[in-house]
Amino acid sequence: MLENFLVIDADSHWTEPHDLFTKRAPAKLRDRVPRVEQIEGVPHWVFDGHPMGMATAAAVVGRDGKKVSAQLGLYEWGIEDVHAGAYDPKARLEVMDESGIDAQVIFPSTLSLGGQDLATVGDPGLSLTVIQMYNDIQAEIQADSNNRLLPMPLLPAWDVNLSAAEARRVAEMGMRGINMTSDPDDIGGPDLADPAWDPLWETCTELQLPVHFHIGASVTSSSWSAKYPWASHSDNVKLALTGTLLFVGNARVVANGIVSGLFDRHPDLKWVSVESACGWIPFILEALDYEMFENAPEEVRALKRKPSEYFRSNLYATFWFEKNNLPWLVDTLGEDNILFETDFPHPTCLYPNPLQSVAPKIALLPEVAQRKILGENAKKLYRL
Repeated sequence: MLENFLVIDADSHWTEPHDLFTKRAPAKLRDRVPRVEQIEGVPHWVFDGHPMGMATAAAVVGRDGKKVSAQLGLYEWGIEDVHAGAYDPKARLEVMDESGIDAQVIFPSTLSLGGQDLATVGDPGLSLTVIQMYNDIQAEIQADSNNRLLPMPLLPAWDVNLSAAEARRVAEMGMRGINMTSDPDDIGGPDLADPAWDPLWETCTELQLPVHFHIGASVTSSSWSAKYPWASHSDNVKLALTGTLLFVGNARVVANGIVSGLFDRHPDLKWVSVESACGWIPFILEALDYEMFENAPEEVRALKRKPSEYFRSNLYATFWFEKNNLPWLVDTLGEDNILFETDFPHPTCLYPNPLQSVAPKIALLPEVAQRKILGENAKKLYRL
């Protein structure tokens, strides 16, 4: 039924090649840029001598296109075990062709979802060089794919002016958004409600760059998620609980952003809550209205609209597995504010056969809403 639809996948991921940085770094930096080294027999990303985390596949789609358990893909598999589409742009395009996907937005995996770990070495100049190196590579991938692959560039979020300058630089290379850590105050920047970030929001508005906040995209959110499951649960249940509660973790981003007043100062700015699903958003918006009018009446009156009204004008969220009350959910949030995703090749992704998986759910909606959510909204947002 979706054969003739434009389909744009608004959330997928790379399994980063181990030589991503070393193959491009000048000789004097080759031992300092992120590289993979064995630590107690386990491959880890190491940045200027600082371990960043395991360099596993972070993927559950094998070379045969079949899914395996999250435990295997996240903790035991290496890059050599996963489907080539997880790391090879040409193979990724083949996967998309097989699946009926026209374009795909892509985020990091083991290099941290918001790039926050690339700012932790204590050498801002080196961190900026590495972030720009990453963005240059992603811009080349986008150009080579004729804008079918849309990797989101990272920002040096410890510095507002550097972030605004990098946003402008990547826009000049043709990139269609930015990927931001949700807690830049973890790495030396102001928190996102601080008007100090206005130069970045002005740049993103001017250049039509949507700002993306992926679940788990900060030191704070990653630390919290480790405590979500209770210790007595099995490893599989812990993964399921972490995944469930990470979705709702992006309520922090949505709620804090709305009440900060930044969308009054920048009414055309767009934020995207990535891989967070949508079902929790109506409740959070309703609760935010109630709590603000009850507990912060002066502050809420200073806003130009009720908090709940900002979602339709400034925010997007992604959908892939939800089916219960979907027509009501779309009617409540707005059919213009929801994007489709597959999350390839992570756990919970829709592969194989993502469109077959989503077809019965999306069929509950009018065709106009189906077309918007599956592709037309993203086409407009990313200027495709």
